[in-house]
Amino acid sequence: MASNLVSYIAQMLTPDMIARIASALGLDSGKVQSAVGAAVPAVLAGLAGIAAQPGGAQRIADTAKQQSGSLDNLMGMLAGGDQASLTQNGSQIISSLFGAKDGSALASAIGGVSGMDQRASGSLLATLTPLVMGGLARQSGGDLSANGIAGLLASQKDNIAAALPSGVRDLLGGTGLLGSLGASAQAAAASASQAARSAVATASTVGGAGQRAAAATVPTSSRNWLYWVIAALVLAGVLFYLFGRQSEQVAPQAGTPEQSLTAGGLDIGQQIKDSMASLQTTLTGITDAASATAALPKLEDVSSQLDKVSGVAGQLSAGQKAALTALITPMMSTLNGLFDKALAIPGVSEILKPTIDALKTKLTALSA
Repeated sequence: MASNLVSYIAQMLTPDMIARIASALGLDSGKVQSAVGAAVPAVLAGLAGIAAQPGGAQRIADTAKQQSGSLDNLMGMLAGGDQASLTQNGSQIISSLFGAKDGSALASAIGGVSGMDQRASGSLLATLTPLVMGGLARQSGGDLSANGIAGLLASQKDNIAAALPSGVRDLLGGTGLLGSLGASAQAAAASASQAARSAVATASTVGGAGQRAAAATVPTSSRNWLYWVIAALVLAGVLFYLFGRQSEQVAPQAGTPEQSLTAGGLDIGQQIKDSMASLQTTLTGITDAASATAALPKLEDVSSQLDKVSGVAGQLSAGQKAALTALITPMMSTLNGLFDKALAIPGVSEILKPTIDALKTKLTALSA
């Protein structure tokens, strides 16, 4: 049984797969990556809800049996560009298991957090659903009975809730699709809420101190407008904290210079983005020594891609080098946190430390 079903499925969707999906949908790969991160736990949450209904687990099991032996074929369809067949299969699964209303709600929520329109998010959802079902079947340990599927989904509630973006929780909150997550979803929401309350409390403390200091030095007739200014600054700080935290991920931040980073026929900017996305997905899926061993080839592949970038980076102009630095530097804090978290897992350091140290060195050199 998978230690983390969400991570297992996410690892199947490599940067190359994401790029193929994005190309087929005519969308930016970064936007698709964001949508995939929302879609996988959202579909699993919906399946957990169905499994909790009378006869629901059996319907999922019957569908999963059709996908279990063909997961490699499904991935082959995606890799080979036969996305139309995959999407058609997914549409049938969504219609059969979720129905039109809940299927539409899932697509709307995924589009809402990724910036896609309903058509694009619906197509993406249909493309991913067979892969999610295939991953579920693969990780069932061969038990594709109703009880086996229900038990697997129940055991994954905490992982699903933790991976579900807060925006998706909000958009699906009134649909009933997340009802089966119960306390897991509430705990995830409470964690986000606690962070918000801490930000408000901190800002209120600072704001209150500012008001008291101002009151001591400013005439009464001038205090009213000053209070409004302080209140506006406090509110701006809270909003920056909340929305800044939501957008924190391994991706170029707003303000990254948008200029060409192509050299020697290689699109360095896109290569760096793909490498960072791959690192984030791979590192997030590491939970023990076995998953670290499985992740090693992927990390080594990223290391090889960075070698290619280093080989042509010397051809960049001074302005392009500055743009490359601005692209990599904001990502490093998050990546270093993921590196350290992975290496702290028992048995992982012995497997991955040399490769991770090499990755750190290469990224540091490219951002210098």
